[in-house]
Amino acid sequence: MEDSTKPRRQSSVCAWVNVIYGCNERCTYCIVPTTRGVEQSRPVESIVDEVKELVEKGYKEVTLLGQNIDAYGRDMIPKRKFSDLLRTVGAIPGLERLRFVTSHPRYMSLGVVDAVAETPTACEYFHVPFQSGSNDVLKAMGRGHTREKFLQIVERIRQRLPDAAITADVIVGFPGETEQDFLDTLSLMEEVKFDNVNTAAYSPRPNTPAATWTNQLPEVVKQDRLQRINEMNLRHATERRARMMDRVVEVLVEERNVKVPTQVMGRTRHGYIVYCEGDIDELRGKLVNVKVDKCQRYYLAGKIVDEE
Repeated sequence: MEDSTKPRRQSSVCAWVNVIYGCNERCTYCIVPTTRGVEQSRPVESIVDEVKELVEKGYKEVTLLGQNIDAYGRDMIPKRKFSDLLRTVGAIPGLERLRFVTSHPRYMSLGVVDAVAETPTACEYFHVPFQSGSNDVLKAMGRGHTREKFLQIVERIRQRLPDAAITADVIVGFPGETEQDFLDTLSLMEEVKFDNVNTAAYSPRPNTPAATWTNQLPEVVKQDRLQRINEMNLRHATERRARMMDRVVEVLVEERNVKVPTQVMGRTRHGYIVYCEGDIDELRGKLVNVKVDKCQRYYLAGKIVDEE
């Protein structure tokens, strides 16, 4: 399944704008703070100027980017809120769509959900890694949040934006993870039913605390859990996309379908890939309405229509 949080390179339609560099967290499995340094937020004015320039060049969609984007502004004097930045950037004339990644449950405020709900350009899409559904594992990971805090965020999203897409990251086979810990992760996934989860079996990273622990799990256990969680992830992804059947969805056309040259490829506001017949030279960068007549795990397909 495509990782919708990865930058799409060399697009003339969708652009990525860094708003905060570095990370102050100390997750016990992660090398990022060592390699990227402490958090540094960019001035609002600099971000706004960059987005305005991109819009003038013809870009239609911007994704605000940060390793821990909800920490935006906490290093500034006076402090700023990421929710306020969302509203400011979302109001830039000519911008059609606004996205952001990656959210951290420890810092993601309910105000961010409200900002998305109240900003017309902000897409109904949230990428919020939970990493584990077990509070014991989350504590060992140094995540700084609980299962309950994560579910509180999901509840707010479902309240304000019932049809929103939620994606996440998860690690299975973390040192010391018991079968019950793993089942707690599966139960969280059953409760949320994510649109997609980027899954990974734990692998030690140099110069990280967890790599030195003696309670490493056997590879066979990690791979078994990875297979089980992938099966659930694919089932949920299929279920979530199936609800789009016969809907008319707004699609931002990005590229030609490389496998079927007579088709174009775009994405819904939920981040779902959509294929439909069309001339890419005519439609690139355009918002079109597509009636969905095919739903797969990885994509939707349909026909361009005039109706809303």
